[in-house]
Formats: sequence, C-alpha cells, structure tokens
Amino acid sequence: MIERRQIERMLERMQAVEAALSDPAVLGNPRLLREKVREHAAYKRLDALASEYFRILDEIPSSQELAQDESADPGLRAMARAEVTDLEARLPQTERDVLYALLPPDPAEARNAMLEIRAGTGGDEAALFAGDLFRMYSRYCEARRWKISILDSSASDMGGYKDLVCLVTGPGAYGMLRFESGGHRVQRVPVTEAQGRIHTSAATVGVFPEAEEEDEIDIPAGELRIDIFCAGGKGGQSVNTTYSAVRITHLPTGLVAQCQDERSQLRNKDKALGVLKARLLDQRRQAEADKQGKTRRDLIGSGDRSQRIRTYNFPQNRMTDHRINLTLYSLDRIVAGNLDNLFEALQRHDLGQRLESELGITGLAAPTRAPAADHD
Repeated sequence: MIERRQIERMLERMQAVEAALSDPAVLGNPRLLREKVREHAAYKRLDALASEYFRILDEIPSSQELAQDESADPGLRAMARAEVTDLEARLPQTERDVLYALLPPDPAEARNAMLEIRAGTGGDEAALFAGDLFRMYSRYCEARRWKISILDSSASDMGGYKDLVCLVTGPGAYGMLRFESGGHRVQRVPVTEAQGRIHTSAATVGVFPEAEEEDEIDIPAGELRIDIFCAGGKGGQSVNTTYSAVRITHLPTGLVAQCQDERSQLRNKDKALGVLKARLLDQRRQAEADKQGKTRRDLIGSGDRSQRIRTYNFPQNRMTDHRINLTLYSLDRIVAGNLDNLFEALQRHDLGQRLESELGITGLAAPTRAPAADHD
C-alpha cells in the first residue's frame, strides 16, 4: 500500500517548480522552460491520481460497514455491496497508476517512434516473417489511429521485406512500442516447404524515439556523406529512372539512413536525415545511461538486436516472450494486431523493475497472468 506521507513529500516539490515557472531566468531559457512545464504536469498528474487512489481507500471501509449493517435499509445495503465490488476492482489499476506517476518521467515516451524490421536467418521465409511483423504492427497502429509511414524498404522476391524502416506517428507511440527491440523467432511450415517440415527463421526489430528540435542534434555538413541513387522496387514509371533516393552516412559513427519513399529528392533527404538524427539520439540516450551507471535491467535492454526476445510458434498457436517468461496461446490474434495483453504484461514488468531499482518498492515485477513454460 502506498503511504500518504510519501505522496505528500513528492508533491511538496511542486511549489518549487511553480515558483521556477515564474522565474525570468527560466522563462528566458526555452529548453529549461519545457523541462519545468513537463515536471509541473507530472506533479499535477500525480496529485490527481493520488487523490483518486486515497478516495477509493477511504470509501471502501465505509461502504463495507454499511453493507454489513443489518439495521440499514436492504436497498442501501445492496448498493453498498455493489460499490465495494466496484471500488475493489478499480483499486489495483489505480495503485499502479500512482506508482508509475512516482517514477521520473521519460519525455521520449510520448514521442513518435522509428521502427526498423530486418529479415534474419531463414532466407525467403525470414523475409516473409519480417512482412508479417510489419502487418502485425500496422494493424495495431491502425486500431489506435496512429499513422505508419514507410520511409525505406527492400522487398524480397517472394514477398515480405529484407529490411524496412517506417515512422509511427501518434501520441505515446514510442512508449508503447519500445519493448519490441530485439530478435523475433518464428517456427512454422514455410510456403516454400513441400514436405511439411517446420522451419525456424528470425527477424530483428529496432525501435527508437523520433528526434525533436529540443534534442539539439546539430550535424555539421562535413560529417555527412550524401549519395543519390535511383529508387528501387514497385512504383510508377519514374522508379529506376529518376535519381530521387537518398542515402546519408554519418562519417564519425558510421550510422547510415536512407529514404526512397518520396519522388522528391529533397523530401527523401529530409526524411533520411530525420532517421539519422533519431539513431544518433538513441545512441546518445544509451551513452548517458551507461555514464550514469544504470544497469539497464529494463526491457529495452542494451539495444543489442542479437538478444532473442520472443518466439512465435504457429503449429501450437503459441507466443512466448522470453524476457518475462510469458506464454500466450493466442498467436492468431496477436499477429492480427491484438497486442494489448502482451504490451500490458511488458509494461507491468517494466514498472516493477523500475520501482524496485529507483524507489526500492518491490512486488510488482510479475506478469499479469501465469505463464506457461517454453520448451523450445
């Protein structure tokens, strides 16, 4: 149970933040002002959530007392019992909301997300699987009314993608998709398999926040090599005849970004530069975390795509997330974009880890449902 005094101590800092918002030195510094505005909004959110949490805690005993009072009107007792049931059902989620609000906010969680999918081992079947992953994420984004735009892709001969880069535009896109980075493995009978044997293939996914102006990622022109080439793949008559595709290489780091989604060379250049800045921002965020001595035990991990995070077993209609030992026998619905149960479990596990490492609060790291063993 959360202590009232703990919340009160946190909210005492809100007065200092409110004072800073009227400080001329803060008002004259756009970046610092944005930080203080976000910090103040976080405290206001904590205040509202905590008020609701403690209201529920206070009302449960009084409602229980009325429900058990034999001298009270039967109708009132029935209403009190219903209210107790409703309050007790709402309490766990309300408590999680308050605990999450206690953690230092990550502004990147609210941003758009850059999503990369690359076929791994498995040849044509791996490319088909990469295409399946893209459709899975696309359907999830469509259900949330997020826009997903392909920036660059390389299609395989049999369908699917050898690699694909897209931008997911929507509030909180990065916060929801960030746990998808890593290696994804599929077990199924490929369409290319004549004897019905199950094959194992893989694809890798990378997710990082879109860079924004406040990140101040300025790249000198001398650090960039820009190559112009003909766009490839399906399209209009201009494909393979117009030099509109752009590849940008950041010489100091070797990071590469390219875009051939637009017919305009200038627009492709702007989009490729946006991808490059997002990759540089992700690199900076990881370096800062390492410098601060963080163990990065959270589900985002180290960004190493060689880490196998999930297995999709089609014959058994089973999906297993190896990081939290969660198995769901609803793979057909998951690949159709119904990812809410999975993402809820991942977020709950991440919340438990952060509460333990940053606030010393334990007991919330377990998945939301009992996992089944993965015997692969």
